[in-house]
Amino acid sequence: MAAGMESGPPPAGHSPSPKRLGAAFLGLLHSHVELFGIELQEQKGRSLRMLLFAGFALVFGLLLLLGLSALLLVLLWDSYRLQGIIGLCLFYSAATLFCAQRLKAAITDESSPFSATLEELARDRERLLP
Repeated sequence: MAAGMESGPPPAGHSPSPKRLGAAFLGLLHSHVELFGIELQEQKGRSLRMLLFAGFALVFGLLLLLGLSALLLVLLWDSYRLQGIIGLCLFYSAATLFCAQRLKAAITDESSPFSATLEELARDRERLLP
C-alpha cells in the first residue's frame, strides 16, 4: 500500500469528507420525511373525523330546524301565517350570513398542518448555517 492512502481521521482544520456530509444529509432528509408522513397520517385522520361529525351535525341540525319551523307555523297558522313565514325566512337569512362569515374566517385563519416539520427544518437550517 502507498503511504498516502492511509485511512484515518482527517487532519484538524479540514472539512469532513463528502461521503460523511452526504450521509448526514440523507439522515436529516430521512427523519424529515418520516415526520412528514406521521403528520400527514394524523392530519388525514383528523380531517376525516371532522368531516364525519360535520356531516352528522348538518343532518341533525337540518332535521331540528325543519321540526321547529313546522311547529312554529302550525302554532301561528290561524292568525299570523304570513308573519311567521317572513320571520322564519329572516331568521334563516341571518343564520346563513353568520355561518358564511365564520366559515370565511376559519378558512383564512387556518394554521399550517405540518408545523412540526417546518419547525424542524428551520432548526436544522440554523444548526447548519454559521
